[in-house]
Amino acid sequence: MTHPDDASSRILLRRGFALEYVTLGWNVIGIVVLAVAALSARSVALAGFGLDSLIEIGASTVVLWELSGTGEDRRRRALRLIGSAFTLLAAYLLVQSTVALATGYQPRHSMLGIAWTAVTAVVMSALAAGKARTGAALDNPVLATEGRVTFVDGLLATAVLLGLALNASLGWWWADPAAGYVLVYYAAREARYIFSDGH
Repeated sequence: MTHPDDASSRILLRRGFALEYVTLGWNVIGIVVLAVAALSARSVALAGFGLDSLIEIGASTVVLWELSGTGEDRRRRALRLIGSAFTLLAAYLLVQSTVALATGYQPRHSMLGIAWTAVTAVVMSALAAGKARTGAALDNPVLATEGRVTFVDGLLATAVLLGLALNASLGWWWADPAAGYVLVYYAAREARYIFSDGH
């Protein structure tokens, strides 16, 4: 007979896998949608958010890898991989947003980008809440940390949405690279949190 704690752990583990697979699938679709939107609108923020989606794909893959095995060393490596990806994203967006502002590069409007980021903000927030609860219940820091990655993804979607909406409604072209700076801040903060937390 299976011990209740073991049964609960199995259910939680399956839920963790399910949450990561949904995140993975959403972001794979998002890469395509955001690439089309970013190219047509010439938007730094949309391109940056597309890269963030790529990092989320990598982070989900790392978590799936970690959930399928055990060991503290495996967890530390998984967290370092996620932190490194955030560091690269912050560096890229810092350069791109600065160049866009310095040159006065003006993106076009993107209704596709507005629609996708609006829906993504809601979906990522729901997934993040599920990962936070499941990671805490499993006492799994990798799943919990990746839940914060997903939460940041939802916040970034909101920031990019605001930039796109301001550009479309008021012609504030600088709101697009400004949204890029918001992504820089959150990406750098998450990387710092991961690396300074002793992982």
